[in-house]
This record gives sequence, C-alpha cells and structure tokens, in this order.
Amino acid sequence: MFIPIRDNLPTLRTPFVTVTLIVINTLVFILSWLTGQANFEGITMTYGFTPDFVLDLHDRYTTPSWIYLTPFTSMFMHGGWMHLIGNMLFLWIYGNNIEDFFGSVRFLLFYLLSGIAAIALYSALNLDSQVPLVGASGAIAGVMGAYMLLHPKAEITVLMFFFFIQFITIPARVLLGFWIGYQLLMSALGAAGGGGIAWLAHVGGFVFGYLVLLLYRKARGAGSTPTSGPRVYRMQW
Repeated sequence: MFIPIRDNLPTLRTPFVTVTLIVINTLVFILSWLTGQANFEGITMTYGFTPDFVLDLHDRYTTPSWIYLTPFTSMFMHGGWMHLIGNMLFLWIYGNNIEDFFGSVRFLLFYLLSGIAAIALYSALNLDSQVPLVGASGAIAGVMGAYMLLHPKAEITVLMFFFFIQFITIPARVLLGFWIGYQLLMSALGAAGGGGIAWLAHVGGFVFGYLVLLLYRKARGAGSTPTSGPRVYRMQW
C-alpha cells in the first residue's frame, strides 16, 4: 500500500480553483456529517447519483427535476472522513499542476466534465444500480489522467507500507500507470461497485482526462509558455 504525499513540480499560478474545490468538498462533508448519522445517510441518498433512479424513464413524470443535478452534487459528497481526506490529498497533488496548465476557468470545466465522464461509464454498465454514487474521485481521476500525459517524469513522493514504512520517490508515469492498471483489473474482476468503490468511474474519468489533454495539446501545439491562457509544455518521455 502506498499514499502519495507530494510531487516535485512547482506552479506559476496560484491554484485558486483547486483550493476552492477542496474547501467546498470539505465544508459539504462537515455540514452533512454534523446533522447526525440518519440525516447524513438521507442527504447521501438524496444528492448522490443513483443510476436506477435518475435513468429510469418509466418514472420521468414523477421524478423531481432536481434529481438531474445529482451528477454534479454527487461530486461534492463523500461517504466518510478517509474518503474525503484521500480524495482531497490526490486533488491537491495533481490538481494544482493541471490548473497551472489550463488556467482556472478551463480547469474547472475540465474537472466537472471528467466527473460526468466517470459517472457516464459507471452508469452505462450499472443501469439498474440503486446504490448512490458519491465522491470526487471520478473527476480527480480525470486530473490524474491529464497529469500522467503532461508530466510523466514528475517525481511523486509516496509513503509506502510493505513490511516496513518509508518514503520513496516514483516517476508519475509508473505510479499512475500502476494506479489505472489496478482500477482496470478490479473492474475486469467484476468489482465495478464492490467494496463501496466505483472502479469503473475511476477508469472513465482517467481515460477521459488523458484523451482530452492529448487532443487539446494536438490542437494547440506545444513548445512555448504564453503569458496568459493555458500553459504549454513539452512532454518528455
């Protein structure tokens, strides 16, 4: 087991959106948690994304209109403290550099669309699921996919637990390659939503983020750093 702690890449821009997303996610969880266990579960059921509830066309005349906002509200909800802390740690490590590349507005759009892509893949293969999907991990997976393409040689410091505990440094393409490989393996083993983890949502977000950045870079070209707008990097493999 390993926990990423930090990377070695400085940023030129202050990551306002990344920080704001972390604050919003944290506040939403704390305010929900403070209402008590019963209310917390009710809020999760109400504002989490439940494929069977949202996609059941037979109930389209009785389904409340706000339910179609749950693909977005679910991205700001978490099932527990460790779920929240883990996601926010990943968002901080990878998000600030991708925001640095895109700029704040484009990064926010990219983040939200990554979350939608994650939900879309999960829902396509779990149409009758009645378990609410919550968490920012699908959107963050999109950020990780973009990071793997943009900074494959970045050094990620991780805390490793394997008979001993120590800090080691791993190249981003190795660490993230292992991470997405594990998500794919768990999905292939039929654990799409097993253990409370939506593996397919992670895959959907990661693939979306990787492909969007790949196409975006090809459309813009690479090699210079503009004074405003998205930063442009040369990829080093």
